[in-house]
Amino acid sequence: MTALRASALCTGVFLCLLTFSTSANSQLEGVSDEIARQQSQLAAHNKKLNHLQRDLKAQATRIETLSKRIRSAQSALGDTEAEIETLTKKQARLQQEMIGQQALLADLLDAQYRQGQHDQLQRLLSGDDIAQLDRLTRYAETLAQSRQAAIESLAATRTEYQLTAHQLKQQRDKQSALVAELQEKKRDLESEQNAQSQTAKKIRAQIASDSAYLAELNANKQRLQEEIAAAARRATVKMAGIANAKGKLTWPVKGTLLHRFGERQSGQVSWNGVVIGAKRGTEVKAAHAGKVVLSSWLRGYGLLIAVDHGKGDMTLYGYNQALLKDVGDTVTAGEPIALVGDSGGQSTPSLYFEIRRKGNTTNPLPWLD
Repeated sequence: MTALRASALCTGVFLCLLTFSTSANSQLEGVSDEIARQQSQLAAHNKKLNHLQRDLKAQATRIETLSKRIRSAQSALGDTEAEIETLTKKQARLQQEMIGQQALLADLLDAQYRQGQHDQLQRLLSGDDIAQLDRLTRYAETLAQSRQAAIESLAATRTEYQLTAHQLKQQRDKQSALVAELQEKKRDLESEQNAQSQTAKKIRAQIASDSAYLAELNANKQRLQEEIAAAARRATVKMAGIANAKGKLTWPVKGTLLHRFGERQSGQVSWNGVVIGAKRGTEVKAAHAGKVVLSSWLRGYGLLIAVDHGKGDMTLYGYNQALLKDVGDTVTAGEPIALVGDSGGQSTPSLYFEIRRKGNTTNPLPWLD
């Protein structure tokens, strides 16, 4: 009887253990499935985010190309308009010269006509003094020479006037073509900017949660750190740095200070530089003389340019619409190096400006003039 009870007890315990084991396995499988689901969602999220970032980069590149073409066309248009103004003034001057030359020629013709009414033969027969006749002869010759010179000058002025009129027409035709080109490029640019804005909105929606935004910020900062370190290793800039320029650096752009150094971005991540709001297309100027060591698109910072000033000092300029300098270019303080934009997924046109000294970020504001 005792053995029977013991057997029954063991069977019950075994069944309980079996039930518990089955339940535990079921829960473990459920957890594994949830983990797999979340990993799949995360992979899909990252894939979509990476795809959107590639679209953003491609759009930024097209916008940069259009911006540079517009800038070039605007410069050519300015030169053309200056040439038109010069030619217009020249044409007016030539017009006045022709009026004066025509009046002079008319006076010479009148004088020659009046002098011809009393020819030398008539004077000789009248018994006038021979010396007087010689003077009149020389006067007639001078008058004829002056008339011929006046005719030649008028002809030359007329030729120059016609040439100027032709040049003026050419410049005005060029002006019309440039204006049409500008209008077309600006329409294309506006279309690309709208597309970029839509892509940026989708990216912000993808990283709407605090954790996703924080992860993106940290990844972007890490990418920037790696790019700058690589650029610094490649660079051989023999300049004095900015140690003696504190409080004297040129403001890269004038505008509204949107974010300050050290201000919280998200979680424990703070701004390593300042963000200055300014009109799209405004020239970004080098804060100090140096050499361009980085000029490319970087996720989170858009079109970014970095200038090495020597002695481990570097300034960074991000969110640009276009980069005007290439790696290896030497720049002076105040020289335009980029154009303000909203590349990198920004919601408003602005400039990201950062100062690094021996790899460490520092507050830019005390360094600016």
